[in-house]
Amino acid sequence: MIIGHKDDIEFVITQDPSVKGVAMKKIIGAEEGWDDYVMRIVKLEPNGNSFDHKHPWPHINYYIKGKGILTMEGEEFEVKEGGYTFVPAGKQHQWRNESDEVFEFICIVPKEGHQ
Repeated sequence: MIIGHKDDIEFVITQDPSVKGVAMKKIIGAEEGWDDYVMRIVKLEPNGNSFDHKHPWPHINYYIKGKGILTMEGEEFEVKEGGYTFVPAGKQHQWRNESDEVFEFICIVPKEGHQ
């Protein structure tokens, strides 16, 4: 059994020139006993953006703070706190925070999708 709080885990800032203002923290994965998946929290600072990419695994997302834009296959979707999305494998996608507030979401991926 694992019981914890998201504030007890530090964010790791993503160091890549193709992203802006992105940090992530792993909450549960193989080390905690969930061998095949990883649950993490992604934070986008105001005016931040994630990678614009695609890959052979899906994402499950639940939005926990703020609002943002999910672009998938060139179409934009506004997402906000309390919402959820499923990004299928092989689809181009990116998250952006165009607000003045922090945007955070839970992201669950298969273990091969977590770097």
